[in-house]
Amino acid sequence: MTRLTVDPIACTGHGLCAELLPEGITLDEWGYPLLARGELPRNLVRTARKVAAACPTRALRLRDDG
Repeated sequence: MTRLTVDPIACTGHGLCAELLPEGITLDEWGYPLLARGELPRNLVRTARKVAAACPTRALRLRDDG
């Protein structure tokens, strides 16, 4: 099971993640990411990996619970 997680301390609310992965990330009223719950659909894992790498503060991580 692959999940996307965010480190709320490291995140500074750039919002790039929501632009790159709108299917799995929305922004709250302050511009911080709200992640979709549960497992990432298999077709989004590759994109999520790119989004995590593009995060300016490296606050996003992919976690494999499998």
